[in-house]
Amino acid sequence: MDALEARALTDRIYTRLNARRGNVETLESYYAGKQPLTFATEEWKKANAARYSGFSDNWCGTIVNAEAERLQPTGLTGMSERGASMLWDQLQMYEFDAHFSEGVVTTLTARRAYVIVWDDGNGDSLVTFEHPSNVEIEYDWENPRIRKAALKTWVDDVLEYATLYTPGALWKWQRKRMSTPNERDPQADQGKTGAATDGGWEPRLVSDESWPLGNPLGVVPVVEISNRPTLKGDPISEIQGVMPMQDAINLLWAYLFLAADYASMDARVMLSVSPPMIPVLDSTGKVIGERPVEMKDLREKRLIHLGGENASIDSWDAAKLDIFTDTIEVAVGHIAAQTRTPPHYLVANKGLSNLSGDALVAAEIGLVQKSNEFITFTDPQLREVARLVALVKGDEKLATQTRLAGITWKDREKRSEGQLSDALLKKSQMGYPFEYLLEEAGKSPSEIRRIMKMRKAEMDEALGLGVQAAVQGAMTGVDQDPGVGASEAS
Repeated sequence: MDALEARALTDRIYTRLNARRGNVETLESYYAGKQPLTFATEEWKKANAARYSGFSDNWCGTIVNAEAERLQPTGLTGMSERGASMLWDQLQMYEFDAHFSEGVVTTLTARRAYVIVWDDGNGDSLVTFEHPSNVEIEYDWENPRIRKAALKTWVDDVLEYATLYTPGALWKWQRKRMSTPNERDPQADQGKTGAATDGGWEPRLVSDESWPLGNPLGVVPVVEISNRPTLKGDPISEIQGVMPMQDAINLLWAYLFLAADYASMDARVMLSVSPPMIPVLDSTGKVIGERPVEMKDLREKRLIHLGGENASIDSWDAAKLDIFTDTIEVAVGHIAAQTRTPPHYLVANKGLSNLSGDALVAAEIGLVQKSNEFITFTDPQLREVARLVALVKGDEKLATQTRLAGITWKDREKRSEGQLSDALLKKSQMGYPFEYLLEEAGKSPSEIRRIMKMRKAEMDEALGLGVQAAVQGAMTGVDQDPGVGASEAS
């Protein structure tokens, strides 16, 4: 590939990346609760929309967070202990667990996130999670499992940068930034790349680097972490189907607030009388006219005098607002069913106060299964990340082992300590190995190694005390309890 072909490939990938930025921004805005008031008539919006524009009853964030909090990889299995430990340590060196939590929220919200693996300059692996507005992968048209190239972009206060990753080289580009950032905004907001035009890329020369820079890995070091990918089409956002119902709920709340403002209290009306008047006096106390009583005085002072032969008072009841809240509750129930989110996550235990702990666990089965589905798709992607780490370390044999490795995850079920202990005890009685039970308990590989080392030390100590007691018993002719120390035996 020459420079002209690399520039053309950069432009082609950038066009796709640029086209999806608007949708990604919309999805993330809904997750953050920045939701426009939708579905209202034009007449209603002209009169009232501005008043409620900053309000949202945000369920999109709850839907994503309920699943994200259950997804946390803890280690690697299915290979040598040394290899698994080394790879996991390499990942943790750059806070993989914390960045995975950020990445999984983005993946569930915006359909995908990316991981780039490269050499940090010291022989270790630099593993970074990337936003879907900044990275795009070019796959093989016949076999989408093969990554042909990838593009990463970012901006500073003046320039926009792009790096094209191919199996053989890294092509680094730059151009003038399309929009000037507002210096008052947080740096994260200034660093967002909005919709931009294509083309205009020039080589970016870095000191002590060739251009293009060679790729010693021989593969594209960018991996896509996607949410519920389909055989033909984009991955699916967890909130894509929630957004219309979210808009309806926000509008219903706005209607409720407006109705409460006008008709939430009893209203009274005076019939067959003129408006109450009070005299207007001059400086000498002489009546020179009259004026109507202010409505504020009528409401607050609660004093009124009615005159007229047919004067009377009537009233109507306050508006019933539960029609709105009942409809909102139904809408939230639809969201719970569509997203397989436990209803007690969305409704404040209404109708759930008398359920047992087992019933609540059963209500979470849908969310647990959805989390398991995410893991099914994510395991191969994380195995590929581990393979790239091994390639960076120059260990081809370990890189081959990672293709059949397993990823351990924290338990997706929310169980009490008693429930978990009971389940592990029963499995232990069935013959499950102790180390496997530690994995079932959600312990990370480093924690398992530490626990196994402590357990071995305890067993060795107990064995030593038993041997010591047996020897002393033989010498003294007294049977000793294996737990009794030498000082007690004497």
